[in-house]
Amino acid sequence: MTVDREHVLRAAAALLSRKATASMDEIAKAAGISRATLHRHFAGRPALVEALGRLGIELVEERLAAARIDEGDPVEAVRRMVAESMPVAGFLAFLYGENQLYESGGAMDEGWERIDEQVAALFRRGQEQGLFRLDLTPAWLTEALFALIAASAWSVQEGRLASKDAGYMVSELVLGGMIRSVEK
Repeated sequence: MTVDREHVLRAAAALLSRKATASMDEIAKAAGISRATLHRHFAGRPALVEALGRLGIELVEERLAAARIDEGDPVEAVRRMVAESMPVAGFLAFLYGENQLYESGGAMDEGWERIDEQVAALFRRGQEQGLFRLDLTPAWLTEALFALIAASAWSVQEGRLASKDAGYMVSELVLGGMIRSVEK
């Protein structure tokens, strides 16, 4: 039987989005394969997590492209970006806590840096248009946004936030903190 690596990764991502501490046995079961088959594809959890990190980059880049964050009003672009991110928020929350992904360097770092730069460019554009506060750096706003998206996923998992409200809550909190107020 041929095992579709992409299917295994997506099944692992779906499970780890809900249960970050899932064992390799649980991951294999979720993918519909044996643990031995899982180990043939991924030598252990570190190899699986690294592959999931690459998948995370791919998914986030897909979501950013779908949100068209380089188009139109920056405020609306932030709302689109958050809305597009919500379907993968749980997976992002899992990746957010995986320290090994940020120690590996190389292509992994390049992928996340590329994503960070795209998002920071949106925040810079909003600042240049006089919409976003200048005292908050684009790099900080990017980090804060991803942290809020991860926190929303954890809150949904814990039952403290309804899934349907998560995108609105994240958008309103981040925008409420960064939109420049007009002084009278």
